[in-house]
Amino acid sequence: MPIFVGCVILHILFANYIVMKISFKTFLMGTIAVAAMASCASDGAIVVPEAPLEECVYLGDKTEFAVWAPDAEAAQLRLYHSASDEAAFKTVNMKLSKDGLWKATVKEDVKGSFYTFQVQKDGKWLEETEGIAAKAVGVNGMRGAVIDWAETNPEGWAEDKSPEIKPSDIIVYELQHRDFSVHQTSGVTNKGKYLALTEEGTKNPDGLATGIDHLKEIGVTYIQLLPSTDFATIDETRLEDNQYNWGYEPLNYNAVEGSFSTDPYNPVTRIKEFKQMVQALHKAGFRVILDVVYNHTTNASNTGFERTMPGYFYRMREDGSFFDGSGCGNETASEQEMFRKYMVESLEWWMKEYHIDGFRFDLMAIHDIETMNLISERLHAIDPNVVIYGEGWAASAPAYPAEEIALKANTYMLDKVGAFSDNIRDAVRGPLGCENAGFMDGIAGNKANVEFGIAGGVEHPQVTVERWTNSPLQHVSYVSCHDDHCLRDRLEEATKATEKERLAMVKLAQTAVYTSQGIPFIFNGEELYRHKQGVKNSYNKPDSINAIDWTYKTKYNDLVRYYAALAAIRHAHPGFCLGDAELVREKLQFIEVDDPCVVAFRISGLEGIDSAKSLTVLLNGSKKRARVEIPQGNYTVLAKDGEADAEGLTAYSGAYITAAPTSATILAEN
Repeated sequence: MPIFVGCVILHILFANYIVMKISFKTFLMGTIAVAAMASCASDGAIVVPEAPLEECVYLGDKTEFAVWAPDAEAAQLRLYHSASDEAAFKTVNMKLSKDGLWKATVKEDVKGSFYTFQVQKDGKWLEETEGIAAKAVGVNGMRGAVIDWAETNPEGWAEDKSPEIKPSDIIVYELQHRDFSVHQTSGVTNKGKYLALTEEGTKNPDGLATGIDHLKEIGVTYIQLLPSTDFATIDETRLEDNQYNWGYEPLNYNAVEGSFSTDPYNPVTRIKEFKQMVQALHKAGFRVILDVVYNHTTNASNTGFERTMPGYFYRMREDGSFFDGSGCGNETASEQEMFRKYMVESLEWWMKEYHIDGFRFDLMAIHDIETMNLISERLHAIDPNVVIYGEGWAASAPAYPAEEIALKANTYMLDKVGAFSDNIRDAVRGPLGCENAGFMDGIAGNKANVEFGIAGGVEHPQVTVERWTNSPLQHVSYVSCHDDHCLRDRLEEATKATEKERLAMVKLAQTAVYTSQGIPFIFNGEELYRHKQGVKNSYNKPDSINAIDWTYKTKYNDLVRYYAALAAIRHAHPGFCLGDAELVREKLQFIEVDDPCVVAFRISGLEGIDSAKSLTVLLNGSKKRARVEIPQGNYTVLAKDGEADAEGLTAYSGAYITAAPTSATILAEN
């Protein structure tokens, strides 16, 4: 099978990979591999520049070029009139400096031209490359572009500011550009493009809001974009073929993907349109998270890494083959000094140039803890409110000691870096590959992990699952994402329930997510009850599988309104996000219930924190009505029997809380 197909399949199959499953043999292999790389890096030949890596700096009447290849014998710069010209119009010999960079200055205005580097090793010229840090590229990303960056800024870009969003108001919406807007019912003009998220007033055929207006309507606050950095699989010269790919196959980490722009041939256009999108999202009240994939490259041979410093940027076996913790043919080596520097500077670039507000790390467990903590330190210095989290697993054991990588189990060792919680995901909807739908379908054995998720993964006297976070803000609570079945497909495969019963399960599942002390995360279109025709791994499937049909907003508007109400409830009641482990232990108390499919909890002592004195939630996954005693008081019912309203459904005075089968009830004490 193709390498990337194998990557995605392994990514899904091993999504529950944790540190305890790493064998001693694999641990030893990783230790040996690290020792070998350390030896290689300390032999005196590897020089890392102190200054930020800049491969192309346009200065009008001259342009400065540099490529890092400290052990090369020679290097050349080639300039082309286009991204596809066969012959260069200029070739320049480069000179090696003390910092390991080969440099050249072209003393004429070459704006609009394209460039490559070529280095010589062991008497052989390696293939041409755009470098490792190209920030502007031509079509299909194989050549860098010389541009004037001032021309990439939309009007008002200098004044663009990220909205202020309190931690208690963070709700993440995972969005794939093409999924979100390409369907004919989206009402969007720039379907499948960055500009789709700049259009206001778009509607479905029944006049209901779509696009950016829909996002405002449902109350999410952070938009997590699936990979939008330049990736390899889509042929940008054939966009009329409506190719599709999630983009977990990076080519140029610092450049914008061209297939989502209106003109992939123009390097300025793709950059400007991406900025217009970010600007529009900020103006609408959203912060923007970028999904980044530093753990592997699509392949090694066509990257600047292997065409400048072969074997350095990846974890390698003694026989010269690649370790493959990513399941995609290789795994990068974050512990190498230059790659660590590269990752940090790349992320800083996205924050400073593109005003990105956070990052989601694909297969974060391939990266070492020291690198992730350095990233957190440097990015928080730019924006103290930056949000950083990732997948705390790998496709298979990385070639690095288990106690030193960013596994979910090691999240407590990370500083202000979170991880996705497969604990609450698997408990609520059933584990990946399992034939049942977990807690939401009345399956016993999941209560402990639901409670763990509600507590935000921190240590709590009533929670029996071992903690892996220091702060509830490190716990990303979710039940579905782009990987594996979307929630509707999961229910249709794993249950024999009616559609009405399945919709009740969705509401129950998301109530658990939205009332968790962690960060709520939802998958684009699940609020519309979208499906993917049962396809689990839709990474390269056509629009007929992946596109969101916006007529579902009409058909399932009751569900949409429930999602919006949950968001409004969370925004109105910061008690659902105390943000501190000690506060969670002090104020969150689980109510003992004999039923294994019922979870009840109360958050009390909220004076000065919340407008309510206490918040009480009853999550009933069972097929019978649940009733739990609570302190006598005057309450406002915020959710009950599949309905929710932040202003309150009704008033209630009493000493118990009830929930119908497969439903949730939320009370706020006045």
